[in-house]
Parts: sequence; C-alpha cells; structure tokens
Amino acid sequence: MYNIPLAERMRPKNLDQYIGQNHLVGKNGVLRKSVESGRVPSMILWGPPGTGKTTLANIIAHSLERPFHALSAINSGVKDIRETIEKAKKQQFFGNPNPILFIDEIHRFSKSQQDALLNAVEKGIVTLIGATTENPSFEVIPALISRSQVYILEPLSQEELKLIVTEALAKDEFIKSKDVKIESFDALLRISGGDARKLLNALELSIDQFQKNENIIITDDVVANAVQNNLARYDKGGEQHYDIISAFIKSIRGSDPNATVYYLARMIEGGEDIKFIGRRMMISASEDIGLANPNALLMATSCFQAIQAVGLPEARIIMSQTAVYLAASPKSNSTYEAIKNAQSEVRKSGDLSIPLSLRNAPTTLMKSIGYGQDYKYAHSYEKNFIATEFLPESLEHYNFYKPGENASENRIAERLKSLWKDKYDF
Repeated sequence: MYNIPLAERMRPKNLDQYIGQNHLVGKNGVLRKSVESGRVPSMILWGPPGTGKTTLANIIAHSLERPFHALSAINSGVKDIRETIEKAKKQQFFGNPNPILFIDEIHRFSKSQQDALLNAVEKGIVTLIGATTENPSFEVIPALISRSQVYILEPLSQEELKLIVTEALAKDEFIKSKDVKIESFDALLRISGGDARKLLNALELSIDQFQKNENIIITDDVVANAVQNNLARYDKGGEQHYDIISAFIKSIRGSDPNATVYYLARMIEGGEDIKFIGRRMMISASEDIGLANPNALLMATSCFQAIQAVGLPEARIIMSQTAVYLAASPKSNSTYEAIKNAQSEVRKSGDLSIPLSLRNAPTTLMKSIGYGQDYKYAHSYEKNFIATEFLPESLEHYNFYKPGENASENRIAERLKSLWKDKYDF
C-alpha cells in the first residue's frame, strides 16, 4: 500500500471528506445539492492543478452509484472516445442510470475529438465531466460548453492546506506509525501554491528524508532540501506549471532574454501545450510592452498562428524568436493601467449619462429631443480634429490613459498635447 503516493492514499471518498470548494460542495453548494438530488448535469470543472477536479468526479460517480469511465486527453483519441461511448450504451439497459464519462485535461482534445462527444452528451448516453486548467471559453467548443455547466474551482486557502496536512498526519496509517511533527508550515504552503497534490508530495518527500527510527520534525529547511533534491520529479509531473509560466512572464517583463528562453525551454521539455505558451506571450505583449512597441502584439499573434500550423519540434524556434523579441522590447503598462482605471471608475460611478451629441439618433423622435445634435464630425475639420467633450460631464477632467516613458509613447504624448492643450497635460 505504501508504494501508493500519499496524495492518492488521502484522496477523499465522499463530499464530507472533501476539503475546499465550499461554494460548490459546502452545505449550500450548488454541486452538493445536485448530487443529493441525484440529478447531475454534464459539467466542466475549471481550476488550477491540485484543487480536486479528479477527486470530485470520482465522488460524484460513487455517490450516485453510476458506472465511471475515465479518459485522459493526453493519450486518448477519437477511437478511444467512441469505444467508451459504446460501452456506456451497453450499460444503459434495465433502467440503469447513464454512466459518468470523466475526461482529464479536456482542453487538450482537438475539435474533432470534442465533436465526437457531442452526440453522446446530447442524448444522455453519458454525463460528461471534463477537467481543465485552461479557460474553457478558449479551449472547449461552444456546442459542448452550451450543453454543460462550468464550475470554477479555486486554489485552496492556507487554512484548507493546513487541514489537509493535519488530516494526513492523523489518518494515514504509514505516517501515524512514524509520529511526525510539523514545526513550521511556511515552506509547505509556499511550495504548494494552493495545490493539494503538490502539498502532500512535498510532505511525503520531507518525511522520506529521515531514517527509520529518527524523530521526524518537519522544518522549512527540511522541506526546501527535500523538494530541491527531487526537483526533476516535480517537473516531470507538470506540477510546476504555474510557477514556470509565472517565471517566464516575469522574465519577459524584466527584459531578461536569457531567463526568458530558459523558462521557455523548461516548458517545452516538460510537455507544456504550445498554445498555452503562445497565448501567454500575446497577453504579455499587450500588458507589459503595449504602446512602447506596438509590433510586439503583432509578432506574438503571428507566433500563435504559426506554431499551430507548424507544430513541434520546429515551433520551438518560432517561440524562441518571439520570446526573445518580447524580452528585449521596451516596456510600458500604460494601456493596462488605463483600462484598469476606467473599469474602476465605471464600477464606482455606474452608468453615467452619455452626452446628447454622442448618442445614436436612428428615429425622428430621438433627433427631436436632441440625440446627436451638435455632434462635430472630426474629419470635417483641419487635421481631422475638433476639440469637444466626449466623456460624461462629471468625468470631464479625468485622465485614464497616461503615456509611459518611452520613445513611442513620448510621440503619442506630444501629439495629444498639441491637439488638446491643457486637457492632456501630462
């Protein structure tokens, strides 16, 4: 039994043992109510690694006493899907409830693979539970999303993570026999990043550092050394997914091409989805570089398209070219700050009245009450510009956008000042 990883030994068997996701499976959680009623819809469970997606699927199937079929999108094809659906059909005789079909990492399925699921979901041959770490709006076909409920799982809190460790110390027979004491949770919590599986792996690795009859006291140093010595184990399992992409983006933001390409290599060698990397570079090109180098977004977008057409291993060259370009580019987050500031104001002030001159006037009645009246068409004036007020009256002096300190935005600032004079006085 003790060859089974601790994370697997501690996997909850029912909702009462399940820790976290109170908004879904707590006393008044929507998913708990569905399970208790016996009517569970097809669903997509979206959340970071180690938040309990696979466990939740198993608990649902066990609680409802449904047949359970599991596929991994990494090593399953259309043939596997069809064979599983055929098995599910045969299990529906004599009024048996429809089986649960769990698909781990459903975001890795191609469109054709997802299409193969549609008919079975529509006809109720299976109840689909898909698990994904990626936004399903991007990775799951609309037809499948429209037939499923999307439930968002959140990273576990520090208190929930501590409770998981406490439960392991109290209930796991192997650990109980060793009399383990936790001196500090800091390193365990920091390494876990809200991931229960990573937390229990780190705990197990730390315990394994001690000799058979040695007193086991888990300190921050013990945890750090244990994890450092077994880093390859974590990388191979893909458990540093969020840590590495974070380091990659921060290296781009910090203008360090060497670190950027290193973390890119880590992701490629670890089998990361190249579309995930491509999307993150597009976001960084806008969030971290923005108007300091508008070509960065064009290059990142071209990269995203190219790597899908080319595929690995050659896609790595295109990603390297783009990543280095982004890291070496001048940086500005002015447009990111602009939309953040504007959204903050909208939430605070609500739906302010739009100036009458800017309103659409498709009917005679609207025109008669002033809609569109006195609107000045910019192209009718010199330099295609006329100074007029576009913001609601109470916001007339707000500057949501403030150009960054770089050559490109210096030119933008100069043009705005020349047009608007004091209104855009940065």
